[in-house]
Amino acid sequence: MPRAAPWCSSAAATGRSTGDSLTLPEPGETPGFREEARAWLEEALGGEFAAARRSSGMGGPGREHEGHELRVAWERHLGKNGWTCLGWPERYGGRAASLEDQVAFHEEYARADAPARVGHIGEGLIGPTILEFGTDEQKARFLPPIQRGEELWCQGYSEPEAGSDLAGVQTKAHLEDGQWVITGQKVWTSLAHVADWCFVLCRTEPGSQRHRGLSYLLVPMRQPGVTVRPIVQLTGTSEFNEVFFDGARTAAGNVLGAPGDGWRVAMATLGYERGASTLGQQIGFRRELARVIETAKRTGAADDPVLHDRLVRSWLELEIMRLNALRMVRPDPGPEVSIAKLYWSEWHRRLGELAMAVQGKAGLVGELNDLQRLYLFSRADTIYAGSSEIQRNIIAERTLGLPR
Repeated sequence: MPRAAPWCSSAAATGRSTGDSLTLPEPGETPGFREEARAWLEEALGGEFAAARRSSGMGGPGREHEGHELRVAWERHLGKNGWTCLGWPERYGGRAASLEDQVAFHEEYARADAPARVGHIGEGLIGPTILEFGTDEQKARFLPPIQRGEELWCQGYSEPEAGSDLAGVQTKAHLEDGQWVITGQKVWTSLAHVADWCFVLCRTEPGSQRHRGLSYLLVPMRQPGVTVRPIVQLTGTSEFNEVFFDGARTAAGNVLGAPGDGWRVAMATLGYERGASTLGQQIGFRRELARVIETAKRTGAADDPVLHDRLVRSWLELEIMRLNALRMVRPDPGPEVSIAKLYWSEWHRRLGELAMAVQGKAGLVGELNDLQRLYLFSRADTIYAGSSEIQRNIIAERTLGLPR
């Protein structure tokens, strides 16, 4: 028989119940690995890092500015103790951990109320891309500082006239005296204001169009010719930025893959963006759903049949999200990972709307609270990292083989 209204339990929503499937080891996990991660996180998040726990919201959506220096110190503490870049080869500071063990760590990390990572773009996006396409020299130069938390990265993809249509980028670069010289503008660049490096998709073949003639450059951010301008969001904070390149330079060897082959490299990065860390993201979603449920009980919204149905649907859809993510996690993600992006972003936006509905009129007034912040920030979920419209096209054309 099915469990009675499991969504009603805060423990079920956070994944902390001993009867919840999230506490059980997944097939393929190294025996004892999950327990080791859980014990280390519990001990490490005491003492000097006790204030970094996310129970206060530190580093979460709409509060990315809080505790930055503490979170940088935490990133370096993770790296020093071997808890970053788990799937990387040991010679670059990783553990060569299996996907199952990586998933286990991301889940335990989120469950421990650990702070939002400041190094996730380096570890989750550019790091795996360098491992796949980089030269030995590039791997030796860039991977160790990422693993140690010493260099932070941002992603230079979107432009004012090329957002989800990434093939339309117009930022240009040309070789001059052994260096790439870059001119153009990027926008919606997450964490550019604190980044040391940016991976920039730009046009290096004059007259080229669409997917051809693009190159993937690794560009230092702290130099003349790079201007970062924060974009104030609805939440009042500025995770996103405009970035202007006006003759900025990087060494000729800082091209990942061959010049002109940037599209293929950029698509690989997008595949890694949907990787094992999304399982940890879902623990955060469970925690948000728990707050929505608790608010619905307190306000009486849970007794409304329509809202009751929406709460149940949210819980069921989150269970489906996790099972689908586990099915798709693999070392070489393909275009089908767009299904995961489409699913979680649409679900999370609906959760934001539900968060407002259960508060009633009180949700429209007063100082910005966590549920209001959830609503405001989640409006962007279906746009950034590839809009829902683009994800549907990818699924249709590249996964299902339908005509354009």
